[in-house]
Amino acid sequence: MSLPSQMRFVDLPSFGGPEAMVIVDGPVPVPSEGQILVRTEAVGVNRPDISQRQGSYPPPKDASPILGLELAGEIVAIGPGVTGYSLGDKVCGLANGGAYAEYCLLPAGQALPFPRGYDAVKAAALPETFFTVWANLFQMAGLTEGEKVLIHGGTSGIGTTAIQLAKAFGAEVYATAGSKEKCEACERLGAKRAINYREEDFAAVVRQETGQGVDIVLDMIGAAYFEKNIASLAKDGCLSIIAFLQGAVAEKVNLAPIMVKRLTVTGSTMRPRTAEEKRAIRDDLLSEVWPLLEAGTVAPVIYETFAFEDVAAAHRLMESSNHIGKIMLKLA
Repeated sequence: MSLPSQMRFVDLPSFGGPEAMVIVDGPVPVPSEGQILVRTEAVGVNRPDISQRQGSYPPPKDASPILGLELAGEIVAIGPGVTGYSLGDKVCGLANGGAYAEYCLLPAGQALPFPRGYDAVKAAALPETFFTVWANLFQMAGLTEGEKVLIHGGTSGIGTTAIQLAKAFGAEVYATAGSKEKCEACERLGAKRAINYREEDFAAVVRQETGQGVDIVLDMIGAAYFEKNIASLAKDGCLSIIAFLQGAVAEKVNLAPIMVKRLTVTGSTMRPRTAEEKRAIRDDLLSEVWPLLEAGTVAPVIYETFAFEDVAAAHRLMESSNHIGKIMLKLA
């Protein structure tokens, strides 16, 4: 297969609003040890993309400076040491940056086949949220059948994924969202009770609904919710923090309930994890979650798909928080 020498990609000459992004031409990357080169067909838009564009989430030194963390497309080149893949294979994957481009390098250990029956847009909607939810909710917090979980941001990409996976694995799910429409969406996805945080005290509702509190809270809000999250947990519960949308510094917090209830507070970000850690998450997803996707038990919730050239509009929608589920870019 003959590859072009140049490709289009989204450049960020300076940090700023959505208008700071421009589409320019640059060289097609060449895969090195352990990498595959994918001709991008679809890309997922995620909150870290917004933060990187604004200058608050710099990529690691060894990562591509180009925006974009998840994609789907066709393998067009294979680097040394890669086995198990062939040219022409359709894959989706978690990129170390670089997905907002016509061609993207993907570590082979972070690639997955399209679930049976999936097109590129649906496949590209999977990696970032499914890697994140699996790592934090299942591997670290240890969610198991019969446990109760509270998921904040229930209609975000993370939230819609977490609700469905928790429900599929036998958990009792509670979620928060900011409108009646969004709460109804959470309940359609499997939440037993969705709580409108603009109108209700979620900690009070959780205690009323469960009696003892939940076993796990999956939180992306941060400091603003810390004390209420602790109050929402039952004994031996776990608070898993994956983002700080409303602050990373919690002041004048009463830590006593953590000791009294024997709570665990944990958190992680995906980007700094090692290649081996990401491969282990990929392997779990392939064995435990891909069958659920192929059976239709779980599916990505896609709100809107934009043309690659409309990347600024996609970012504006993400910043508005008016969406339910994933926002996608389509290249082919």
